[in-house]
Amino acid sequence: MKEVQNKDGKLNIELDETIAEGTYSNLAIINHSASEFIVDFINVMPGTPKAKVKSRIILTPEHAKRLAKALVENVKRFEKANGTINEPENPPIPMNFGPTGQA
Repeated sequence: MKEVQNKDGKLNIELDETIAEGTYSNLAIINHSASEFIVDFINVMPGTPKAKVKSRIILTPEHAKRLAKALVENVKRFEKANGTINEPENPPIPMNFGPTGQA
């Protein structure tokens, strides 16, 4: 159980073992409507023509904005501690990355 501070005091957050293991994602697709942001986390495997959404998170616009700010702040802290994160200007969707098997 984790305790975090909120405006009304403290909030206890329970983290289930299965959720704590996490889900790997190497692609995120974001869509939005007037009332919500939908973030689909996808795991694209090499040589596979089809990819599955592994997790979908639905946020209010206000929470999406808070999440965006928190991500920016955490990336800054990470880079301060570990150096600049390098990324290509126009990264391709990773459809065929890594070595391919041969028979």
